[in-house]
Amino acid sequence: MSNLTRRHFIKIAAGAAAAYSLVGCNDESEKVEPGKEPNEVTGKTPSVTGPKKKVVVVGGGPGGATAAKYSAADKIPHAWQAGPQTVLLRKQLEAMKDGGTVIIAPPPNPFRCPPGPYERASLIAHYLKQHKPKSKILILDAKEKFSKQGLFVQGWKDLYGYGTDNSMIEWFPPSKEGNIVRVDAKEMGVYAGEFEDEHKADVINVIPPQKAGKIAFDSGLVDKTGWCPVDKKSFESTLQEHIHVIGDACTATKMPKSGYAANSQAKICAIAVVASLQGKEMGTPSYLNTCYSIIGDDYGVSVAAVYRLQGDVITPVKGAGGLTPMDASAEDRKREVLYAYSWFKNITHDIFG
Repeated sequence: MSNLTRRHFIKIAAGAAAAYSLVGCNDESEKVEPGKEPNEVTGKTPSVTGPKKKVVVVGGGPGGATAAKYSAADKIPHAWQAGPQTVLLRKQLEAMKDGGTVIIAPPPNPFRCPPGPYERASLIAHYLKQHKPKSKILILDAKEKFSKQGLFVQGWKDLYGYGTDNSMIEWFPPSKEGNIVRVDAKEMGVYAGEFEDEHKADVINVIPPQKAGKIAFDSGLVDKTGWCPVDKKSFESTLQEHIHVIGDACTATKMPKSGYAANSQAKICAIAVVASLQGKEMGTPSYLNTCYSIIGDDYGVSVAAVYRLQGDVITPVKGAGGLTPMDASAEDRKREVLYAYSWFKNITHDIFG
């Protein structure tokens, strides 16, 4: 697959779509009715609806990998989908007084973009350090550890005084009473830990537990875990024949729910669909993931991994990836920021042209 260019992909996928009636679904108004041959897609989009031999469900949108619809979201934003929610969070931060408190509550695993809550804490700290330096961020976590934790903590120590009396960021795992029990939106309070200790804040960002999107549930693609089990080689649903699920909604074993992982899965899925329709056997795929995090000015970190299929498990290839070294120089950290912007530019071009 490494020899295939993006242009080859588009040509192959477009040709197969035209010849075999394929469709990709990610809109919540759409639904796949399995058990038919071919599958029937219903919804509001004329170009998508109708009988389809193969269907690829992305499971994106507001419920793509989140159960983020809750009644207090207009006051306590989850901001886990760009748009009104992220705008609201920004406005709340801008309106907060110097010396205020921000609470971020990351969800339990698995969820979309594992380092995301800690990237958010870093960027909010960067803003507060410049404009509201007396303020504080409390991370009340549902987990005992998190993605790239050592690198984030090192960055917080270098930039935001982490671990000192004047630390701008404090992180509390469940073992330190960090797990949230309930939220009082009216009083802007969060209750956490075994004894439900109260934490007051000026801005509260609760990122709720997550699951596959509405279209996946409506189409019978979800198991008791809340996610979509798939054949790891083809990403075809193990619950519904001829329907493939990629991205956040699927269970891809060791692969994280990241944008780069979804991009890699999409390419493998395209090859699998074409091979299936042509009656050919596809080769053993390899998968990729890269993730950059910017912790502050000229301070970036990253993780990269290559995966192979071993049995029914997508497993990292030993020695074919890794993290930014803990002893990286200031120049290396700065270079990681440049790589992050370059990565974003390249993957955007790869997807949208």
